[in-house]
Amino acid sequence: KFIPDLAPHLRPNFGSKGAMRALTSPSTLILISMLSTAYIAHFNAPKFYRELKNNTLKRFNTVVSTSFGISIALYAIVSSLAFLTFGGACSGLILNNYSTNDQLISLSRFAIAISLISSYPLLFVGLRDGLFDLLRLEESSINNINHTRYRYVLSTIGLLGIITALAFKITDLTFVASMSGAVLGTSLIFIYPTLMFRAAVRNDPTKQWERRLCSVIASLGVAIGIVGAKMAIEKTFIK
Repeated sequence: KFIPDLAPHLRPNFGSKGAMRALTSPSTLILISMLSTAYIAHFNAPKFYRELKNNTLKRFNTVVSTSFGISIALYAIVSSLAFLTFGGACSGLILNNYSTNDQLISLSRFAIAISLISSYPLLFVGLRDGLFDLLRLEESSINNINHTRYRYVLSTIGLLGIITALAFKITDLTFVASMSGAVLGTSLIFIYPTLMFRAAVRNDPTKQWERRLCSVIASLGVAIGIVGAKMAIEKTFIK
């Protein structure tokens, strides 16, 4: 009953090419890139490990595997239901496909806002700390506590300003998710771990097969990242 409230481009739209088309189309790499962003939590892993009660490696692995399993299930359910409802008309933010007169969806929008507000600090702290590590700004190198506080305030304001400016300019969430997944997600999932493992077992003659496998996985990650980024740019800026 809410379909008349929707703009034409947000109404359900289903083609006739079948499900196999999704497996053979290059655009599928955009979806893979977007899904990669679901598992970019590496920057907070050390903090989670330190704060875990009785933080043994076995308990941490249990937490990680359980969390990833729940994340996979939720992503599969939400994305499947969204596609089965709206097909090719799915928006980057699927809630945009629903009528503003739908009270249940309005509650969902409110819940999403609370989720973003709550999770943003975790992501932002990871970004800020990562920037400090990249610039080699260690806390131990600064003895003046006021200097340290001043640095944190300036960096927070500066980064928030840049992010906010970009948010005003780039409003297509599909592009944001696919581009960040292609560049960052594939790097953190397919490329960096395999390169680190290769370096760690470089002198171990019993790990040569694993090193070759890592090379294949890293190459696959590079290919997915390049093609995914190219497809995201073309889909967004080249009509």
